[in-house]
Amino acid sequence: MQRWRGLEDIPEDWGRSVVTIGSYDGVHRGHQLIIRRAVDRARELGVPAVVVTFDPHPSEVVRPGSHPPLLAPHHRRAELCAELGVDAVLVLPFTTEFSKLSAADFVVKVLVDKLHARAVVEGPNFRFGHKATGNVDFLAEQGRIYDFEVEVVDLYVSGEAGGGEPFSSTLTRRLVAEGDVRGAAEILGRPHRVEGVVVRGAQRGRELGFPTANVETLPHTAIPADGVYAGWLHAQGEAMPAAISVGTNPQFEGTERTVEAYAIDRVGLDLYGLHVAVDFLAFVRGQAKFETLDALLERMAEDVKECREIIAAADQRA
Repeated sequence: MQRWRGLEDIPEDWGRSVVTIGSYDGVHRGHQLIIRRAVDRARELGVPAVVVTFDPHPSEVVRPGSHPPLLAPHHRRAELCAELGVDAVLVLPFTTEFSKLSAADFVVKVLVDKLHARAVVEGPNFRFGHKATGNVDFLAEQGRIYDFEVEVVDLYVSGEAGGGEPFSSTLTRRLVAEGDVRGAAEILGRPHRVEGVVVRGAQRGRELGFPTANVETLPHTAIPADGVYAGWLHAQGEAMPAAISVGTNPQFEGTERTVEAYAIDRVGLDLYGLHVAVDFLAFVRGQAKFETLDALLERMAEDVKECREIIAAADQRA
């Protein structure tokens, strides 16, 4: 799959293509419906499928300081798009100047002049252009002028976790912030993932017999609510069952929120300096301060046991 950063990266000889545009943060099940349809239409037409997204999130430029927590960094979104059969991902730098581009100019500069769109596939609420004045009806009008078709994909409605709301990144972020990682996974179609480099912390986990990978998360990462979770630690091409702690470590009067993953039943791991990923499968308990160190150790052992059982059950269902 090709990855482009800015319009200037698109090959000069690029032909017709099927395009879908959006932030696509998380590439959740609603996004997947749109992207899969774009890929299917591209195959029908015998042309490539292109996903267009933005960096930073448009809200950060339009309303500085409002950058939402991110469900997936751009490299992860590209990986997920590739798994869906996308042929190219175009990341457009979203600048103040770009934000002032009218909907009509966006169509010409991006869809017509550069991507030579044969078809555009979007969700019903798609908006684009200066002050979000463009919508799917306007896009269809432009398609009649510039010879591309527009297809609108109705999004399914999520189940119990979303309370009947449509799939959305906003809903997923809310569930993650509440610690409802099972609900978030229902929308994403997979566990919520946090990535970053393993850095040296206070090393208390090692001293207590539960050495953890202290993950320095990427900027704007959507981090679950404080607590203990069952999940997986991905490192060096391996997915390891893990007990994950999120919080400030109140037992030792900590103040900085951290994400730490203990690889269950693994000994001698040295992950310092490596980029790793942590998948959150299930919430186990909230953050707590114990009366004694022995009480903490006893609870940690119970946490690991419960996490091991949750992960084993999930593996059996897979």
